[in-house]
Amino acid sequence: MAAPPTIAILGPGRLGRALARELLDAGYAVTELISRRNSASQTAARKLAKSLHALPATIGNAKFDAGLLWLCVPDREIAGVGRELSARGTGKTWKGWKGKVIFHSSGALASDELNALRRKGAAVASVHPFMTFVQGSSPPLQGVPFALEGDAVAVRLARKIVKSLGGAAFPLRKKDKIAYHAWATFCSPLLLAVLVTAEQAARIAGCSPAQARRKMLPIVMQTLANYAALGPAAASSGPIVRGDADVVRRHLQVLNGSAEVKEAYRALARSALRHLPAQNREKLKKVLLG
Repeated sequence: MAAPPTIAILGPGRLGRALARELLDAGYAVTELISRRNSASQTAARKLAKSLHALPATIGNAKFDAGLLWLCVPDREIAGVGRELSARGTGKTWKGWKGKVIFHSSGALASDELNALRRKGAAVASVHPFMTFVQGSSPPLQGVPFALEGDAVAVRLARKIVKSLGGAAFPLRKKDKIAYHAWATFCSPLLLAVLVTAEQAARIAGCSPAQARRKMLPIVMQTLANYAALGPAAASSGPIVRGDADVVRRHLQVLNGSAEVKEAYRALARSALRHLPAQNREKLKKVLLG
């Protein structure tokens, strides 16, 4: 497509809302916001559509006349939505899916989830932003990596759109999608799991979770800044890098009050021994195995 395509978004949830606003700011026309048939989803779609000068619709009454349809629905629904769309009847104004481009936004699933639409002549791709989207937060897409996989025509268009959003597109092989998604899971939900486990350690030290969060933020933010600026090895500090096996042993003793926290400490400390600088490695290994 020489001219920027018009875009319809199916599933105006957290990701769909963020994409719609960013696409509009980048100069794209978002023509339809297509929601589920339940009233709450339709209400949210109408509100967002009004702010974008787009038409609110459901799968049943959408025109699907945009050049690009971007699915922002849960992973478990992608294939089913694709089959439902592929079975759409041929009305007087319906020209079919041939020549259309369709994206889904799953990090774990390949473009093959849209095979039903591919068989109807659409070019399909998975286009996944390496970013977290939660209620009450709308992160900018400037600088965000997007993993792309799928048909050449669709991937080519995805690259252009990602560039115009200020993101950074990179190719991903179909066979690597699950490993990629596991990596992404370490970067946000499992990072949060480390932080909530730290809150449990703080409880043993006499701090409530709310107090722990306030007190932890400066060191957490500085650690991330050091990681970004210096890399993991130079950002490493504490008893493991110093080889202080006695302190690590005493940590494990005091964490006996929470088997879950102690197990997490052991696992992360072993990872630190394998991948980060450490003195006194053999003694530390014995302590962690003990």
